[in-house]
Formats: sequence, C-alpha cells, structure tokens
Amino acid sequence: MPKIKPSKGVPYARILGVGGYRPNRVVPNEVILEKIDSSDEWIRSRSGIETRHWANAEETVAAMSVEASGKAIADAGISAEQIGAVIVSTVTHFKQTPAVATEIADKLGTARAAAFDISAGCAGFGYGLTLAKGMIAEGSAEYVLVIGVERLSDLTDLEDRATAFLFGDGAGAVVVGPSTEPGIGPTVWGSEGDKSETIKQTVPWTDYREGEVERFPAITQEGQAVFRWAVFEMAKVAKEALDAAGLSPDELDVFIPHQANERIIDSMVKTLKLPESVTVARDVRTTGNTSAASIPLAMERLLATGEAKSGDTALVIGFGAGLVYAATVVTLP
Repeated sequence: MPKIKPSKGVPYARILGVGGYRPNRVVPNEVILEKIDSSDEWIRSRSGIETRHWANAEETVAAMSVEASGKAIADAGISAEQIGAVIVSTVTHFKQTPAVATEIADKLGTARAAAFDISAGCAGFGYGLTLAKGMIAEGSAEYVLVIGVERLSDLTDLEDRATAFLFGDGAGAVVVGPSTEPGIGPTVWGSEGDKSETIKQTVPWTDYREGEVERFPAITQEGQAVFRWAVFEMAKVAKEALDAAGLSPDELDVFIPHQANERIIDSMVKTLKLPESVTVARDVRTTGNTSAASIPLAMERLLATGEAKSGDTALVIGFGAGLVYAATVVTLP
C-alpha cells in the first residue's frame, strides 16, 4: 500500500493583522429605558454598559464582515488573493444556507478560498482561531481569515429587563498566518451541554413559522447562573490556558476576555490575581456584548488606542451559549 504524502504545513502560526467594524448608530442606555422599567445607573452598575452600536439595514452581517476583514488584510500586509480559508463565527446570519462566509470570501476577492460558518456563540472567535492554527500547521492554507460578526439587535427582546440592555452589533476579523515561533498557544476549550438552558433562543424558528408563538425568537438567559459559571469556572479555564502556554499571570501584558459584562471581567481579574501592569479590555462599556465579535473588536481597539502594542502577550477567553468556552494565549499583531 502506498504511503500518503505528508502535508506541507509550518509548525507555528500567529495573528498578523486585525480589523473591526462598529455600526454608525450609537445607542445610549436612555433608548433601552424606553421599553423596560430600569435606570441608567442600574444598567451601568450591573453590566458596565453605557452605549452599544446597532446596525441599519445596509450594515448586514456580510457587509460588516467585509469592512472589518479589509482592515485586517491591510494590517497583515497581504492581499485578499492570498487568503486560503475564511471562517465566520456568527449566530445572526438568518439564512441556513449558503454560509455567509462564501459571500464574504467572494466580495473580498479571494482566489476561491475555502469558506464556512461556525456556531459557537461567544466562544466562536476562539474556536475559529484554533481551526485556523490547525489549517496552517496542516498546510491546507497559508493565510486564514477568522471573523466574528453579529447583529444581535435582531435577536434582542427589548422588553426583557434582563437582556434588553446587553447586546450590540459589530464585526471583528483577524488574519492568521505562518510564524517562525509560537504566536498562538494551546487552546483550552470545551462545552457543558447540561447547562444549555441558561443561554438560549426563546423558541425554534419553526414555532414562529407555524404560528405557535407570535413573538419573533430572541436570546434569553438566566443571568445569575451565567454570572456564577463565568466568574468561577471560566477563571479556571483562563488559568489552564496560561499554564498550557507556560506563562504566569506576571508574564502577561494584556487580558482580553469576552466582553459580556464588566462585573464578570472584574471578578476574573481578581480571581486570576492579575497584576496592575496587565492591560484589561473593557470595550463592553461602549460596544456592549457582541458575542463572537467581542474579542477581535476589543483587540483592535486596544491596539488602535495604544493601550496595547504589537508583540504583547495576551490571554483571550470566550464563553457563552452552549455552554461553550475557548481560551488561549496569543502574540498581538
């Protein structure tokens, strides 16, 4: 039996460029308060959120992704034709098929890149990053575009006091490519399906289609249960990712957790015992929870403002519906 020829991959990969897109409309808490019995002070104290961005009709999942991806490709210093695969993490592309990744790949001008969507909620960016790293090591692509994008305003129940203020829209993208040294550490990821009811879509699409419910499906969650899980369990996962990368908290430059809630972020910083020298992403204040887009958007903002710099070592962790999670250490582009 003939032997299969090995793949021509490279042992290491890193993030080479990052880009983001935030919709033009900025929505303050006052707008949210038109539909729920709450206050600006309560929203800020419970979540840290002051504003969020909501997309208009033209700012589709594909359109926002193309904008963010163009910036990431330019930042990486490559051309779209060099992209060998496009991975899109989203839960708000409302066409079951085809994957929105194929439309994005075409609009960017890639040379028939492999393209597919993944559904991993707020951990989707970490999942995509891990897949990209594997593709480069395996040799099936030299450069991989990883996109996290959401229009969560489409799945927000504005009358739900527990979630109406949380969600925003946007797209973040990174280009992952070959490296002469490790730029993306081992991934600690997993799922806890026994807790899937804590964050979910209210009803299946079929219930709405068949008239069993009158309200369009929305995202709902059990806030306290999610908070406890994120604070206690995800801090452990973050520590495992640091250990897997062979680093201590003192050796970290930047911490970029999923931008779900500032109270969760503060609790994780405390549990991990991160020193004050570590820059912590707090993009949630003005962007809200953008699910799969939150980590690359926060990464892009930290680099753009100079709060983080190229070459910094960053711990990233995403967690959410499923319940799913993914954490790894990366070198910033």
